[in-house]
Amino acid sequence: MKNKRSFFERLTGAVRLEDEDGLPENVPVARNSNKADIFEEAEEAQLTVDVYHTPTEIIIKTMVAGVKPDDLDVSITRDSVTIRGERGEERTVSGDEYIHRELYWGAFSRTIALPEEIDVDGAEASEKYGMLILRLPKLDKNRQTKLRVKGN
Repeated sequence: MKNKRSFFERLTGAVRLEDEDGLPENVPVARNSNKADIFEEAEEAQLTVDVYHTPTEIIIKTMVAGVKPDDLDVSITRDSVTIRGERGEERTVSGDEYIHRELYWGAFSRTIALPEEIDVDGAEASEKYGMLILRLPKLDKNRQTKLRVKGN
């Protein structure tokens, strides 16, 4: 039975050295301290998210530690949400000075298909201690309103 992937491996798409034989041929693998390093030509990493709902809204939570709120791009439609950003690394240590390296630096994104339509204009986003929280009000399909008919 295969070991369960760690949070870091799911977040970045990283693989353990012993799992590298299962990689497609086009995935670059560089050896560094006897560990697989697939970040040489990194693509966007995929954020991990929690998505849940209440009777009135859909809530999405994700960790965006190390990213300023102004550097996050959150795009929403009635049926999906896309979160994009990039963690910039301050180069104070050279690569060969690392003993162990797991933090992910670079671009990330995630698109989430929503189970119900939302009110785009009522959506809210907040960030606290590295946790991004999106509150997306559900559309009330049973809501009715009266239209006044104008005459000439």
